[in-house]
Amino acid sequence: MDHPYLQSTLREMHAILQSRRLWLTFLAVLAIFIVTGPFGTSETMSFADRLLYWTIIQAGAWTFAISFSIIANRIFADSIRNMLARMMIGSLAAALPIGLLLTITNRVFSGAEMGFGPFVQSSLSSLPLCAIFCLLSYLTASQSLETAPIAATDIGKNTAREVKSTVPLLERLPPQKRGELLRLSVQDHYTEIVTTRGHQLVLLRFSDALKEVGQTEGLQVHRSHWIADADAVSLRKQAGRLHVITRDGTEIPVSRSYNAAVQARFAALAPAR
Repeated sequence: MDHPYLQSTLREMHAILQSRRLWLTFLAVLAIFIVTGPFGTSETMSFADRLLYWTIIQAGAWTFAISFSIIANRIFADSIRNMLARMMIGSLAAALPIGLLLTITNRVFSGAEMGFGPFVQSSLSSLPLCAIFCLLSYLTASQSLETAPIAATDIGKNTAREVKSTVPLLERLPPQKRGELLRLSVQDHYTEIVTTRGHQLVLLRFSDALKEVGQTEGLQVHRSHWIADADAVSLRKQAGRLHVITRDGTEIPVSRSYNAAVQARFAALAPAR
């Protein structure tokens, strides 16, 4: 259950499902299909049957398309750089389970024939919808996971502009979390950015995040951790391993290859014995 792909996929799914726009779009599309009764459902089904039929179809199709697009985004993260291309591959692949869902649901509601032919036809007819679902997922994911609103809030606009100009990485955070940069840590395919105003997971390679710390003075202390000078308050040795203690009491492990650099950098913070 702690596989990195599973953790990051669930995290991304959670972020997308929190999107109000996605839910409003889903409800609007569902309402249109129920009221208009496309594909002959207005003639062959009552309103109650259409309500149940299209709710099953739309909920299942959206779930498959969005889930597959997120999974593909994780799997192909290292081989395909374009996020939309990765998600589109997964979403189009979801046409197969969606086609199966359509075939089974049509059989239950209208007694339609089941077989390879109807399955293929249903899968092909779902491809355009899969592409649309993918675009909606991409727009939501790119806002929730990769980017954040860049406009400064009414409070402290001048300060926000100055911080962003010196620390490009902070532009990826919501305005309310753009404080003094304290540290960075790797979390699966994400980088956790910690500031004086909170922390945020961003879909970004750790190496790329390090390039965006700007003028913030700090040091990489581990392959998965970077810490600002201002966040280090003491050093501690535990079981022969060095740790940096931060303002909030978090213990950041130091790799042996970084021991000398850390002790030289934070010479005034003598490790406890």
